[in-house]
Amino acid sequence: PYMVADPDNTVWIGLEYFCREGDEFWQMSDKKRIALAIRELRKMGIIKKDYVLDSCCEKVKKAYPAYFDSYAQFDKVRAYIDTIDNLYCVGRNGQHRYNNMDHSMATALRTVECISGKPVTKDDIWNVNTEQSYHEKK
Repeated sequence: PYMVADPDNTVWIGLEYFCREGDEFWQMSDKKRIALAIRELRKMGIIKKDYVLDSCCEKVKKAYPAYFDSYAQFDKVRAYIDTIDNLYCVGRNGQHRYNNMDHSMATALRTVECISGKPVTKDDIWNVNTEQSYHEKK
């Protein structure tokens, strides 16, 4: 409820696009990126025209997780983060883990279930993509 002024009638939506630093998408203005995102959300039927009340862009260099330096102590970071009741770490950047899109969406869906009061815990969210092997099938 702290991310929107009217949580009963509005929702916050975050989109993530991947590109190479310096490529055409990276060089695109925030205004053009926002317009693209709105067009895509409309095309998918997620929003209707003029539904966007506000927007912003954040370009993140080197967005893939890096597993060096203090990463071996990530469990300490997670333990602290998990003490914050209304903070849920989802997706690749949220969990600082190399999740594919399916796993990232699964963490988001588990989070929704948790917030909705279903018997899902933060451990269930963190445990997405922790199997020892994962193979996509063609």
